[in-house]
Amino acid sequence: MTSRTLALEAFEADPRVVEAKASLLATLREHRARLVGPKPAEPGRSLAYRDALDRFAEVRGGGLFYPYLGSGFGSGALVELADGSVKLDMICGIGVHYFGHGDPELSEHLIDAALQDTVMQGNLQQTAASLELSASFLALANDRGAALDHCFLTTSGAMANENALKLAFHRHAPADRVLAFAGAFAGRSIALSQVTDNPAYRVGLPTALAVDFVPFYDASDPAGSLERTLSALRGHLDRHPGRHAAMILELVQGEGGYYPGDRRFFEAIGSLLREREVAIVFDEVQTFGRTLAPYAFQHFGLDAFADIVTVGKASQVCATLFTDAYRPGPGLISQTFTGATASIAAAQYVVERFARGDLFGEAGRVAQVSRRFTDGFSELEKAHPDWLRGPFGLGAMLAFTPFDGSRASTRRLLDELFARGVVAFSTGGRVSRVRFLPPVGVIRDEDVDRVLEILEASLEAVGAAMAADSGG
Repeated sequence: MTSRTLALEAFEADPRVVEAKASLLATLREHRARLVGPKPAEPGRSLAYRDALDRFAEVRGGGLFYPYLGSGFGSGALVELADGSVKLDMICGIGVHYFGHGDPELSEHLIDAALQDTVMQGNLQQTAASLELSASFLALANDRGAALDHCFLTTSGAMANENALKLAFHRHAPADRVLAFAGAFAGRSIALSQVTDNPAYRVGLPTALAVDFVPFYDASDPAGSLERTLSALRGHLDRHPGRHAAMILELVQGEGGYYPGDRRFFEAIGSLLREREVAIVFDEVQTFGRTLAPYAFQHFGLDAFADIVTVGKASQVCATLFTDAYRPGPGLISQTFTGATASIAAAQYVVERFARGDLFGEAGRVAQVSRRFTDGFSELEKAHPDWLRGPFGLGAMLAFTPFDGSRASTRRLLDELFARGVVAFSTGGRVSRVRFLPPVGVIRDEDVDRVLEILEASLEAVGAAMAADSGG
């Protein structure tokens, strides 16, 4: 029997649709060429822009970190704001915009998705694209030896981590405690604010989850660090036998200050957790795509320890991946929204690009971008050791400590960078750092060099202002 063409297939193949898409993408490329570098705001737009920022602050109940309202247009690492200014985006929505702004290849997938019948997909009604994406996440995760069987899509990294905890508690009931590293960040929901090791994020909130913290890896004392962490971990496990359902492991601490761990350190922890039958959850919401392998657990060679893995940010759609041992009962994890149709299409593009092979490994683009930035940071430190210390981080998670490492000096530098055309952000607790999460998939070497030039000028300006303030 001859199969009949689906209405969607006929629509997408219609010459009018094909021609319209080609025209749109050609026009996009033409207009992207107008953005050639950072530029200041247009004076005639300043008053209206400031009014919009004030109204937004009132509507949302709090001001924005930066006076940043995008126009909705950009080109690679360059983003245009509604005041007419153009910035080099080195934070990318805290790692979300891996392929920058207005990428034509990505846009082609978004156009297709925008023309489909629904905006959102969810638990009750999904398209075949959700199946394809879920299978792609798993194939990429299992490429080096992990044995993850299932993938549940969701709309945020926090929800991916919430689902991970649900799976772990369900499997290890009646366990009611969680383990995490000191300095951890897992999200801002009521439960995850307990795992996030920052008291400021728990002000006024009830204690919803019992969490025990152990020290993170200390690169200055690897052997002692491992001994202290294992001792603390055994102490918690012995004090509450059978009560820990999971340990959430950030393999590179994100909000904690961009501290990477070590394979031997993680292997020892993983072995002890296996022995005590505690679920190992790799939190890859920020690290996905930013080390020298698609997943950070692959970078560190920890594939055999992957019980549950959460991904987000660069992936556009977030997800919880898990082995069959953690397969839930009916109704345990279920959501009205698992992602926008456009987000699912974008995620499929991202995962396919990650699988292509040009981004990862010692010669991949992540490593190239990382080396160019870290070499630049190192040169600045050699020339001006009082301006910055670093680099810190791993791969395309880049950071440095400016001046005295105080929150005030870091914020001052961030504001100066923004004014000169670079968008960055802070990280860290006791020591505050500037962090970059550049758009690895599209950033050019000349973009990196321009950012470093602006960074040097900004450090000089802030350093001079701080010296004047102190009477120096």
